Amino acid sequence: MLKEKVLQLLDIALEEHPKLFLIDFNIDLNNDIKVILDGDEGVSLSDCIAVSRAIEHNIDRDEFDFSLEVASAGASSPLTMPRQYKKNIGRILEVKTLDGQTVEGTLTEVSENGINLQWKAREPKPVGKGKITVDKSLDIPFENIKESKVKIIFN
Repeated sequence: MLKEKVLQLLDIALEEHPKLFLIDFNIDLNNDIKVILDGDEGVSLSDCIAVSRAIEHNIDRDEFDFSLEVASAGASSPLTMPRQYKKNIGRILEVKTLDGQTVEGTLTEVSENGINLQWKAREPKPVGKGKITVDKSLDIPFENIKESKVKIIFN
């Protein structure tokens, strides 16, 4: 019953904040509630507070004993939803595919079916000795992605 109530309140809170979306939701046996959010423009502390209040202020503490944690997806968290990919266009991703391949490149496009990565690679010249730099591109369907993470680059 608590889970249904929390999900209902969470849906209402997310309707009021359409730039936010749910990444993960869990309630354990001790009624410890954990909500992980992401947003089209990131997630601020005030966003987490607003969603937390929308849930906490509408559940009777006399009826349910619970704890609530509302947080944003961490910078090193894997991307799990197409909506997360769209906000990361132009950033470098490391993508592991189901066939064991790891590809690192700039996310250039997101469609309803998958993503496109582009990168530069050094390859042997077709004729003669030495190497040349070539532009590479790969379309990866969402169903073939095992894990994707945004590469954090410090300059």
